[in-house]
Order: sequence, then C-alpha cells, then structure tokens
Amino acid sequence: MALLVVLFVLLALAVLVAANWYLWRRLFRDTTARPGPVRRGGAVLIGGGWALAIGALVAERAGAPFWLQRTLAWPGFLWLALSIYLLLGVVVGEAVRPVLRRVLERRAARAAEPAAVPEREPVPVPAKAKPEPAKGEAAKGQAQDPPPAPAPSRRLFVSRVVGGAAAAAAVGTVGYGTYGVLRGPGVKRVTVPLAKLPRAAHGYRIAVVSDIHLGPVLGRGFAQKVVDTINATQPDLIAVVGDLVDGSVKDLGPAAAPLAGLKARHGSYFVTGNHEYFSGAEQWVEEVRRLGLLPLENARTELPWFDLAGVNDIAGESEGLGPDFTRALGDRDPARACVLLAHQPVQIHDAVRHGVDLQLSGHTHGGQLWPGNLFAAAANPTLAGLERHGDTQLYVTRGAGAWGPPTRVGAPSDITVIELASRRA
Repeated sequence: MALLVVLFVLLALAVLVAANWYLWRRLFRDTTARPGPVRRGGAVLIGGGWALAIGALVAERAGAPFWLQRTLAWPGFLWLALSIYLLLGVVVGEAVRPVLRRVLERRAARAAEPAAVPEREPVPVPAKAKPEPAKGEAAKGQAQDPPPAPAPSRRLFVSRVVGGAAAAAAVGTVGYGTYGVLRGPGVKRVTVPLAKLPRAAHGYRIAVVSDIHLGPVLGRGFAQKVVDTINATQPDLIAVVGDLVDGSVKDLGPAAAPLAGLKARHGSYFVTGNHEYFSGAEQWVEEVRRLGLLPLENARTELPWFDLAGVNDIAGESEGLGPDFTRALGDRDPARACVLLAHQPVQIHDAVRHGVDLQLSGHTHGGQLWPGNLFAAAANPTLAGLERHGDTQLYVTRGAGAWGPPTRVGAPSDITVIELASRRA
C-alpha cells in the first residue's frame, strides 16, 4: 500500500511538472525570440504561483497561524484557478495555431504575386545630371534613415497571438468567476411535492444553504451576505447542510458570528459536512448551538406537519461520529412525511432504505470550476438540482461559497428555497 501511494505521488508530480513546463513553453519560450528576462520571469511566475498554492493548502490543513493562512490563501488559491484556465487555453490554442499559420501563409503568397501592369509605349526621358551629394550629406542621410527592424517570424507572431488570447481568456474567466462568488449567492426557488404532506403545510418554505466555507478567504462579511440573503426570503425553516467552515472556532468564530442573526419561524438547523471534521467538528457543533442553530447529530425533531431529521457526515466515521440512520429514523411514524438533512448526496441510498421522502444535500458545489462538473457528476448520484431515487427525492444545492479558489465557473452559487407542496391541496 505504501508503495502504491509513493508511485501515485510520483506520477502526480510528474504530470504537474510536465503540464507546467508545457505552459511555460507556450506562454513564454515560444513568444520570445531569444532567452532573456521574459522567459526567466515566466519561470518565476509559474514556480512561485505553485509554491504559494501548495503553501496555502498545507497551511490550512496544518492549522498554521491564521495570518499566514490569509497571506497565502488569496494569491495561492487564485493561481490554482488561473493555472487551470491557462492550461485549457493553450491546449485549445493548439487547434488554432495551424489555421492561423495557414491564413498568414496565404496572405503572404498573395502579397508576393507580381501585379499585372498594362503595356504602354515607352516614353523617352531626357537624361538629367544628378549632382552627387557631399560626403557629409551622404553620411547625414544614412544616419537619419536606419534600416527597418526585421519583422517577427510567422511562427513567433502566431505564438504571441495564441498565447496572448489564452492569457486574456484565463484572466477574464477567473476574474468574472471570483466576482460571482464575492458578490454573494443568488436565490433559487424549487417546488417539491410530497405525497404524505398534509394540506395545512402546502407552501412551507425551507431555505437550504450549504458549503459556505468560511475560512482565510471568505470571512465575516461574506457570512453576513449569506445571512441577509436567507432572511430576505422569509423562510419557515433554515437548513445549513454542512461545510460551514475551513478552520477552527478560535480562528473563525468571529467570521461565523453573523449566523446568530438567522431568522425563521421554526428555527435554524445544522448538520456536519466533511470539512467540519477537518476543523474540529465537536467544537463547531457547540459553537453553532451557541449561535442559535439546532444541530441534528443523527437525530430527528417532529415538526407540526412532517419530521425533520439529520445525520452526520461520512467523514465523521474516522472519529466514531459517522452517520447513524437507524438512530435518526428507526422509530419514526412512516405515515408522516420526512425531510432529511445529509451533507453528501451519496447518503441517498440509506435514505431510500429508511423511507425518507426528501433528502437535502450539498457537497458537490455543482463542480465549482468547469470542467470539474464532469468529475463531480461521476462521483455523486446527483450533481445539482432535484432528482428522484426510487420513492425518495434528492435535492442538491450548489452551495453558497467556494473551497480553495474563491471562484466558480459554470456553477454559480445559490441558496435554495424549497417550497413543499401537498398533493392533497
């Protein structure tokens, strides 16, 4: 097993080095005529960017001083996102290069063709003596008219156009995706019919928020935006479905403080996500309880019209605090509708076996950074949105924040208001 881990690490390192060498070659070596400061600067940029990115990841997981985490997080995590789209840009550029080169070759060939000139009778021109310039004047003329600088080669020109376009597209994509996260999540509204829901609960609204990921990048101001957005929807109940934080209560307690302002008629509930178990899950459970949220640790509460249950995240199994569906759901009345809060969509299989009507989850971020959605979809039964699994419906929110790069591409953040509908209404 240890040998396999070492081989995997070496393979991943080789792929990373090869990809970044290719990136440096296309953006810096191929766009310059000869070695110089641009090539050296490109190597420093790429190497330094990855040093910051790895440093940010290690500092967060190792619990480094929070000021150091914040110092490394912004440049390091943004470089992670930027490098993805720079690499995608230069790969797409491989298809553009031959086309652009062919266009330039045809244009050059047309320009080299002699123009057809109609024949005319020669007109004799009397010879005129032309005075020879003085030596000083000739020297002066040469000094005033230096030979033109040679134009860049066709290959160099194509490399500069393609490299510049790839860089501009990557910077624009990451910039817009980061702006989308920092301005705060939008509100998505989804109606979910439940067969067992009584008529009196028709139109009951649950605000679902997941994956806020408060940490070195997203702090107190972002938490306040989330709280304000949720409260503006005037929900009957609020469900915080895990991955609230990336850090300890000591470092992020002030950032999470705005959660005390959440307002709903039937209260706010919380279940753990996998990132809570990287950050001190038991301490965070107590902290959210202090802030006024009600943690559902493999537990259930009976609301007037349906049961609301919650299970711990799968990551808690390493601490003996994993999900326990029997404890949360085993003795409930099956005639009542049941809504389950579970961070990861893969928990749907246990929810189906226990007769849950609706599971509310997060975790996937909708892929966060395209084409990450392809990998996230392969690892989860539902990437985002509402789907049916047997007699159980599963809704997956894309989440309010972002992990790592504070950037989303093709997966905008959201807070979802689930409106329950009774089929008896």
